[in-house]
Amino acid sequence: MDAALRYAFIDESGTAGIELGSRFLVVAALSANRPREIELPIRRALKKLGQSLKTGEIKASRASEKTTLRLLETIAGRDVDIAAVIVDQRLIAPPPADSEEIYRMAVTRAVHLLVERFPNVEVCLDKRYTREPLRYELEKRIRQGLAGIPHQVVLIRQESSHTRKELQAADAVAWAFFQKYERRDPRFYDVIASKILAEEQFERKKWR
Repeated sequence: MDAALRYAFIDESGTAGIELGSRFLVVAALSANRPREIELPIRRALKKLGQSLKTGEIKASRASEKTTLRLLETIAGRDVDIAAVIVDQRLIAPPPADSEEIYRMAVTRAVHLLVERFPNVEVCLDKRYTREPLRYELEKRIRQGLAGIPHQVVLIRQESSHTRKELQAADAVAWAFFQKYERRDPRFYDVIASKILAEEQFERKKWR
């Protein structure tokens, strides 16, 4: 294990709760020794699109296939690693009363996979919640999930993808996994496959 500080950026693709129409929920962590390794592909993509680095944002779900493929190719060319958790929500029975529990579980597991390999890590999550109690609950769940890993130091931030361009790269990576599992289209996934450090499928979960 590398004791140096690692930087990770986490985003999701799909919707939490099968009633909203998404069978799979994907949470992906994109990590590197330097944030610039992850930010640089976004800088280059925005420049090619003629968008401002300050205000521009690339969302894989709205970008053209050509733009997304090029972005993923650039990410795959950097010194990065990917950990992903894929939840088949149709196999969760009975589903939790609060569908956000599925999201929190998936994020917690993704961070766990990352910290097993990089015990000192600064994690930046896309700011999903505007309410402070929900942000606190997410961080609490993550820290509870890491309790069994010794000698780890994990810093957790929840920030906007407008200000942290690295989260836009994580969005593209999560989207690539989602296309493989939800749409059965592996083209985007195949581009980044060599960078995958851990890929875990949650296929069955009992909720009480």
